[in-house]
Amino acid sequence: MDERPLAWSDSAWEALHEVFPHLQAAQNAWMSQIDSLDAPDRKTHELIRMVVTIALRNPAGVRRHARFAHEVGATWEEILGSIMLTTPGLGLLPAVEAIPHARKSFETAREAEDDAEEE
Repeated sequence: MDERPLAWSDSAWEALHEVFPHLQAAQNAWMSQIDSLDAPDRKTHELIRMVVTIALRNPAGVRRHARFAHEVGATWEEILGSIMLTTPGLGLLPAVEAIPHARKSFETAREAEDDAEEE
């Protein structure tokens, strides 16, 4: 049985699973507990995680959490505002680099929703 969560199926997680399947299973259990926190609400949770991935300069994480934030109700303005809130601490460059990744992910998620509604 494959124990990897769908959201973490990129090559890095596949490599971890291949070499250390029990370590990855333990991390998945830990992350499931983080994901199940009642507070903050899920939208705020995803916006915070997106901001952290900006600090880490992780474009894949920015895309992932911008998409998840949109899926739980975040508007583009909320996503962009969260990105811009990073500038006092991180400077302008990380925010500017993150915007296109977040925008693409947001637009892709929105188009998928529109397509689903048309069906």
